[in-house]
Amino acid sequence: MEPARKYSLPELPFAYTALAPYISEEQLKLHHLKHHQGYVTGANAVLEKLDKARKDSTDLDLKAMLKELSFHIGGFRLHDRFWENLAPAGKGGGGVPQGDLAKAIDDEFGNFERFKKEFTQTATSVEGSGWAVVTYCEKTKRPLIQQVEKHNVNIIPGFAILLVIDVWEHAYYLDYKNDRAKFVESFWNIVNWDRVSRRFDELKK
Repeated sequence: MEPARKYSLPELPFAYTALAPYISEEQLKLHHLKHHQGYVTGANAVLEKLDKARKDSTDLDLKAMLKELSFHIGGFRLHDRFWENLAPAGKGGGGVPQGDLAKAIDDEFGNFERFKKEFTQTATSVEGSGWAVVTYCEKTKRPLIQQVEKHNVNIIPGFAILLVIDVWEHAYYLDYKNDRAKFVESFWNIVNWDRVSRRFDELKK
């Protein structure tokens, strides 16, 4: 069986109603079916142009095209991880990390509350559209918090993504209007720490 040569929209690991009241069904459907699908469609359109140009030996504006491709792939990848690190409150979502991830957070930030404060400040202070991301540097063995703007800016190659929050307005505007801080506060109730911890454990092997 040949590997897929196009992107496709992944199914969510929970029902559209499962994250309420922190993310409503209407907000979640819009985010997943319209915005995430938009990056799937955009990435596939660029790949089709590249395939056609290579087949026809046509020259392309590669600078513009590859920038557009990285934007859509970045959006696809970050949304993929965003859905994975969410779970319904009280059913896998919320609480605090455990195990090696909890120890790594304590070693780096002093305690979970300090980590939560820094991540929250990172998310609320993103200029315009973007993300707050927890990555892991395998060289220094440190979990790091980063801001990612416009998907394809400031993603350091080789840094594994452990946890993300989408703070583009399309992620929260129906539920929270322009109150990004309230959305970020609600986010902590639906973080799937078990999934994030398993991802961290896999990296350390």
